[in-house]
Amino acid sequence: MKVSADFILREVADTWVVMPLRTNVLDFSGMVRLNNSGAMLWKILEEGASRDELIQAMIERYDVSEEQAERDLDEFLGVLNKVGCLV
Repeated sequence: MKVSADFILREVADTWVVMPLRTNVLDFSGMVRLNNSGAMLWKILEEGASRDELIQAMIERYDVSEEQAERDLDEFLGVLNKVGCLV
């Protein structure tokens, strides 16, 4: 799983945002704001990561249960998928 090269993560005024690049600028209105855990997951997704790798990163970084990490990850990926950030 990987994020689309048509989007970029930037920190703006202490806020993580995902913004469109290239042709997506015309099709995508606005930006996606991420919290620190979302930004961490985005960075891992940029390298290409499996669902299991993302879950493990959440467990290690935030000391959450596997079940909580799965729920949170599914919600996060659902948002990214909805706005077209995943390939």
